[in-house]
Formats: sequence, structure tokens, C-alpha cells
Amino acid sequence: MKKSGQIQKIGLYTAIAYVIANMVGTGVFTSLGFQLAGGVTSIFALMLLWLMGGIIAFTGAQVYGELGSVMPRSGGEYHYLSKLYHPSVGFMSGFFSAFIGFAAPIALAAMALGEYFNNVYDGINPQIIAAAVIVLITIIHITSLKAGGRFQIVFTALKIILVLFFIIAGFLVTKNPQPINLLPESADWSQILSAGFAVSLIYVYYSYSGWNASAYFVSEMKNPLKNLPRSLLAGTLVVTVLYLLVNFVFLYTAPQSELIGQLDVGAVSANYIFGQRGGQIISLFISILLISTISSMVFAGPRVIQVIGEDYPALKFLGKKRSNGVPLIAIIVQSAISLILLLTSTFEALLTYLGFVMNIFAFLTVAGVYIHRIKYKNVKRPYKTWGYPIVPAIFLAFVIWNVIYLFKEKTFETLMGLSTMLIGLIIYYIIYYFSKRKK
Repeated sequence: MKKSGQIQKIGLYTAIAYVIANMVGTGVFTSLGFQLAGGVTSIFALMLLWLMGGIIAFTGAQVYGELGSVMPRSGGEYHYLSKLYHPSVGFMSGFFSAFIGFAAPIALAAMALGEYFNNVYDGINPQIIAAAVIVLITIIHITSLKAGGRFQIVFTALKIILVLFFIIAGFLVTKNPQPINLLPESADWSQILSAGFAVSLIYVYYSYSGWNASAYFVSEMKNPLKNLPRSLLAGTLVVTVLYLLVNFVFLYTAPQSELIGQLDVGAVSANYIFGQRGGQIISLFISILLISTISSMVFAGPRVIQVIGEDYPALKFLGKKRSNGVPLIAIIVQSAISLILLLTSTFEALLTYLGFVMNIFAFLTVAGVYIHRIKYKNVKRPYKTWGYPIVPAIFLAFVIWNVIYLFKEKTFETLMGLSTMLIGLIIYYIIYYFSKRKK
């Protein structure tokens, strides 16, 4: 029997559920329309985009598994970058993750949820629905770690069941499927080498974001040295297969002309598979599915805020926990920011801005595995990156290519991202200055 107030630990299957839930959600049910609008219309090129996203996520998960096994503490990039480079770099990452990096995806998922739900009940303002869901999930996760974990497993299971049902129905029920050719044609290569393809990769990368989710709560995981890499790799592989199948079904069931620029591509596809009424039911299920995505980020993000509060006395109030280990203040702060972003931002601009900065910090973290192996040659490594040093280099090459094109095509959003990083750096040195002066 557990003693009252005892800190609960997260098992492997719950950790995998959080990884899958972080990944499957907003991106896969919204990105295809923007990719088509960006000029990527070849079936081969579109499938290659999603396969590349899986490769990037898998190679990144390899490195995060190694870094997490040798630096097992909650906080993700914040903890890794602080140790590998300098506390200021870690703080910039933590500042972004804490106040934008999780809050923005929560807002994006809530926006998508509102739009899908609006297909069923068009008399309710999507923003009101989205805000109500954020508040409700916040209350659940404030209650207890155990309640949040059970909630996550149940909704992740429902999510996978729905996605599998959608895929199977797409193949078996669709009456007038679209002509599909998965083999590359000569014209496809010009699309693959275009700026539109590179920019579209940011939507795919965002869709896969969450492959590193369990790295944010290592301290609360059972047997983290083994379960961290297992959860990262298992979650990433499952999601890659699902993403390829889901996007194929979108293209197989609905004309591209109906999907271009649409946020709720799942609803468009569902209408062609099941008819209007059936499409509304699927839209309702997808909106319920997105609850799992919001829940996983409401859980993981505050662990970064909490660790920052533990490390910096000036922000100590952010690390305050309840007796059951739940980071109360951090959860409330993150959800409040999510609500602000929900009410003030557009979906596409917020996603581009978010994806750019996430790429920068992921790049620095993955590059850090080379630094760690050089600085700490004799450290025991419970888990090692497969294919080192080639595998991390693949991740870095993809990110460099994507960031260059993104800066050229979406300059304003990338400059906003760099500005956010600069604000984080300024805040770090302000805190550092006053802390030193106080001593």
C-alpha cells in the first residue's frame, strides 16, 4: 500500500502513450492542406515529406535517448543544453519551451479541435470550445499525476483506434478513390528540390514534434535509463507508420482541389468516405482525439518550467509543487499563456514561428552528443546512438536545409523566433546580474 503523499512514477507504457499522444494530433490532421497550397502536389513528393519527417524524428530520438541516459533529469533541451554548452543556452531553450514551446502547440491543437468540432455544431464559436478544453484538461492534471496518467493512456488508446479505423475505412469504404501513383516521375524531382518542399517540411517536422516528449519528465519515470530510449523509439516508429498511412488515405479519398489550404483536411476526407453525416461524426471523434494531444503537452511542458524554477532563485515560485508532486504553478502559467495565444494568433503564422525555433534548439541538442562524447569519453553510456556519428549528422543536415529555406520564405516568422530567443538570453543575464549582486 502506498503512503499518502508518496511521489508516483511513470511506467514504460504510460511514457510511450505520452510520446504518441504528443505526436499524433494537430499536425497530421491539418498539414496536408498547407503542403498542397505550397506547391507540393506530387503523391511521391508528399509521401517522401512524411517519410523524411519520420527519419528526422527517429534519428533525433536516438540522440535524445543517449543524452537522457547519461543526464537523467527532467527538463529536456533545457537540461541538456545547460550542461553541454552554457547555462544561458539552456535558459534560452527553457524559456522558449516553458512559455511558448508547449503553450503554442496547446493553442494550435485547441484551434484545430475547435474547427473540427465546428463541423458538427457550427453554432458554437470554435475559440470558446478550444478555451474550455484547455481549462478542463488543466484542472485534471492539477488534480494528480495518477489521474493525468490514466487519462492519457485511455485517450491515447482511443486516438490510435480512431486513426486505424479511419485508415481501414478509407481503403474499404471509399466508393470513388482518387488515382494514386506512388512511383516517382521526372517532374517530381523539381518539386522535391523546390522551396515549397523545404518549407512544407516545417509542417511535417511540427507534426512529428513530441518524439522527445518523455525526455521532459525523466525524473518521474520508472527505470529511466532503459525506459527513456525505449519510449522515444517505440513511439516514433508507431507514429511514422500511422502518418504515412493517414496521409495516403487523405489523398486516396479526396480530390486535391478540395484539400488545398484546408485546416480540417480530415473532415474533408471523412465526407468523401462516409458521406456528410458520417463525416460529421468523424470530425467529432477527431476533435476528441485532439484532447489527448492537449493533455500530453499540458503534462510535459510544466516540467520544464518547474526545473527552471528549481535552478534560478528569482523564479523559485515556478517550481512549487503540491504534496503529490504535481507542479501546480507551472501548469497554471503554461495554460494561461496557451489561452492568450489562442485568442491572439493565426494557425499558420504560429506554427511557422514555433517550428523554426524548435528546429534551432533540437539542432543544438543533437549536435551536443558529439560534444558530450568528446568531453566525457569514459562515462558509462547505458544507451548509445545507433550508427554514431552518421545518424546525428543526418538529423543536422535535414535541419540546416529546412532552416535556410524557412528563413528565405518566411522571414518575418523566423525573425520573431530569433527575437524570442534574444529575449530569453536578456532575461537570463538580468537574473544572473541580480543574483550575483545579491551574493
